[in-house]
Amino acid sequence: MFHRPALVRRRTAAVAVLGLLLAFTAGTSSATPVPHPAHARVTAIASAPGSSTALAGFAIQSTAKVTDSPAAVSSPGYPATGWIAAGPRSTVLAALLAAGTYTDPFYSTNQQKIPKADFTVPWWYRSDFTVAGTASHTYLDFSGVISAADVYVNGKQVADKGAVTGAYTQHELDVSELVRSGTNTVAFRIQPNDPKKNLTMGWIDWLQPPPDQNMGIVRDVVVRRGGQVALRDAHVVTSLALPSLSSADLTVKAQARNDSAVPVTATVSGTMGQVAFSQDVTLKAHETKPVTFTPATHPQLRLISPQVWWPAGMGGQPLYELNLTASVAGSTSDTARESFGIREVKAPLNADGARQYSVNGRPLLIKGGGWSPDEYLRWDRTYVEDRLKYALDLGLNTIRLEGHIEPDEFFELADRYGILTLPGWECCDKWEGQVNGGESGDKWTAADYPVAKASMTAEAARLRDHPSVISFLIGSDFAPDKTIEKNYVDALKAADWPTPVVAAASDNSAPITGSSGMKMTGPYDWVPPNYWYNKQEGGATGFSSETSAGPDIPTLDTLRRMLSPAELDSLWKSPSAKQYHRSPSSTFATLKLYDDALAGRYGTPAGLDDYVRKAQLAQYENVRAQFEAYGRNAKDTAKPATGVVYWMFNSGWTSLHWQLVDRYLDQGGAYFGAKKANEPLHIQYGYDNHAVSVVNSRPDAASGLTARVSLFNLDGTRKYDRTVTGVKAGGNGASTTALTVPASVSGLSTTYLAKLVLSDGTGKEVSRNVYWLSARPDTLDYAHTDWFHTPTTAYADLKGLAAMPRAAVGASGATTVGADGTSTTTVTVRNTGSGLTPALLTDVHLVSASGTPVLPVRWSDNQVSLWPGESTTLTATYRTADLHGSAPMLRVSGWNTATATVPGN
Repeated sequence: MFHRPALVRRRTAAVAVLGLLLAFTAGTSSATPVPHPAHARVTAIASAPGSSTALAGFAIQSTAKVTDSPAAVSSPGYPATGWIAAGPRSTVLAALLAAGTYTDPFYSTNQQKIPKADFTVPWWYRSDFTVAGTASHTYLDFSGVISAADVYVNGKQVADKGAVTGAYTQHELDVSELVRSGTNTVAFRIQPNDPKKNLTMGWIDWLQPPPDQNMGIVRDVVVRRGGQVALRDAHVVTSLALPSLSSADLTVKAQARNDSAVPVTATVSGTMGQVAFSQDVTLKAHETKPVTFTPATHPQLRLISPQVWWPAGMGGQPLYELNLTASVAGSTSDTARESFGIREVKAPLNADGARQYSVNGRPLLIKGGGWSPDEYLRWDRTYVEDRLKYALDLGLNTIRLEGHIEPDEFFELADRYGILTLPGWECCDKWEGQVNGGESGDKWTAADYPVAKASMTAEAARLRDHPSVISFLIGSDFAPDKTIEKNYVDALKAADWPTPVVAAASDNSAPITGSSGMKMTGPYDWVPPNYWYNKQEGGATGFSSETSAGPDIPTLDTLRRMLSPAELDSLWKSPSAKQYHRSPSSTFATLKLYDDALAGRYGTPAGLDDYVRKAQLAQYENVRAQFEAYGRNAKDTAKPATGVVYWMFNSGWTSLHWQLVDRYLDQGGAYFGAKKANEPLHIQYGYDNHAVSVVNSRPDAASGLTARVSLFNLDGTRKYDRTVTGVKAGGNGASTTALTVPASVSGLSTTYLAKLVLSDGTGKEVSRNVYWLSARPDTLDYAHTDWFHTPTTAYADLKGLAAMPRAAVGASGATTVGADGTSTTTVTVRNTGSGLTPALLTDVHLVSASGTPVLPVRWSDNQVSLWPGESTTLTATYRTADLHGSAPMLRVSGWNTATATVPGN
């Protein structure tokens, strides 16, 4: 039992987050250890009541190397000689990597060389800060401690590891009576982490786990100053009139806390734009009272014609800002600020038991991806923003965060860009240890229940005002039991949680929240494209919370950055070889299922280049089919599709599976297959019924369209051609069948091409889609389906593609440099051949003069297929600085075209 000093009052609320760290790099930082970091990182704390200042960073060291007492370590002036500099949000290993202690852990098996034993003992985190005076109250406010910590200020212990435990619990420590004018010190003795034993974070089977298991402090430690009365828990509860959207009722809530030993009357006043309101509150000594402003007591809080927040593609993303001030005797005592959006989210179960989301009264198909932070939990706003922009570029509207719930800035970006988010607890470790049978994760002890509830309270308070957050998943693979669920639900209700609470990401239910309305039937490994059209298992029906065909082999550029020559050789030669960069799971240790299908459908790879070339073609085909099937079935009258989350959107390290975009933000077949499938007005082919459909994700209906379908042998001879005019498609995800291709066409080869073109009333092409198909379909064995895939007993024959005649492709580019730091390169690509042969899946990579890809880059379109005489214009937008002074170059390649590099300016 921890004995706390009489001078220190400890307050633990709840909020959580997993924050992250210093400058984020693709490899290892060249920074060197700082000899005296305790003197190099002193944070000047603002004095104004209501101010909050994050500590600038820490000096860290293993307790195995520190013999001094905690009182000495946590006292001002302690030398900390030889300690290591760490950022304000840093795991131990992240700091060591930044200091250059280890070589790039993303390359080859370098991570295996990092000794795990170094992280089996506690580590000290130490930081100095200065205050100009002690008239104001001073609080330490923090979360993101992995896994637990003893906390000291100026030589005195203020909390112990039994109280400060769990990655998501939020803590406020009143250290007013310990802080002095001048320099002060705070020190955390961080305990080692084991996600199977602690309510923290783990990596499940996503990637090879970091040797330190992410021990550290991964969110800001904030020093807050305040007067007699503190404001906490400020938030806004919104109620939008549906379906008119004509008005919105706003209820403003906060807690006013008297931190003095005498009664006090405070005035709590607030503004939201031009709207102002206030009231007085009288508090006894050390009393806390709720303060509430409602439209009934303050009519100005009923907004007429409010600015409504919408997901991207459905409307704008306006945000409001709440500012509250607590004043005593006319002087500011504390302030609070919170941004929020006005929107209404519903997610009832449909007639088939699937969860159907709607925003502001308009149903939508959830099209998402599973999110991964950096493996070492390093936070880089630009890198995160780049990935979120990629999500929008792919036509996705949702990101699912299974655990690893990102810091506030992530959700602020999601709010700004209109990207919906589905945060929730993770599977396969302590979080579900009580309910997951014999799977990973220890059973809970009595001490775990309050930590879990505090974690939920914290996350609810932190996320509730973000309009991008549309649910919280209190379970993943398993739903919580009655006791755990009640703790979660009670915490969410107390926080005025405004959106649906979902029992699990799997097809499970809980006593209070009921059926999840979601399914987790996989697959997680390879299945053929036609799998997605069958309304069983992971096929396009209901809400699939995580699903994909498993491996996503990156581009050759990325592979050469992440694998050694021997590993590159093994990649294409040895399907049964264990791949370190796939997964620590024995189920996903190799690429055998994927490689067997690649060889069975496209032919045995002849080398690394051929393997990667076939992989990009296969991934384009499969990812496109997954999203197209769900898109087409969204409005079906029988068992409609309501949501699909691609597993995963990205990986936290250099990976061979579960990623639409790789670690370095390069884009291959998986990326452009998803982008094609999710274009706003889209023509597509059904693998199940040969129907050619038009799917319209735009808000408004489309009419006067013309659909043309042509089937070709691989030498370019046309064997079928049909045009249908007057095609109409309703808005908001509606689909219509334009025509059905015959089941057999005379003279068509076993492997053939289908070109689908959609034109508007002026004849302008608005969607083009090219398929490579086989008269011999893939055959699935559903009777032997397991949790991660459905076996294929016969492969489609696409081997004829290898014999396609070569096609001549030319490209030219012109670049304009914008005033905002971005450049745009416009590329014209043309099939210059004089015969009939099409150029299949022509890829343009923007590269520097040395051939290095310029990343990130957002293409208007890419991996296009052109017939002789056809041309298309593509645009690439990127940061000018990412050229590093080089002239832009264009590397053009394709399935049956030679690779060439031409100037881009």
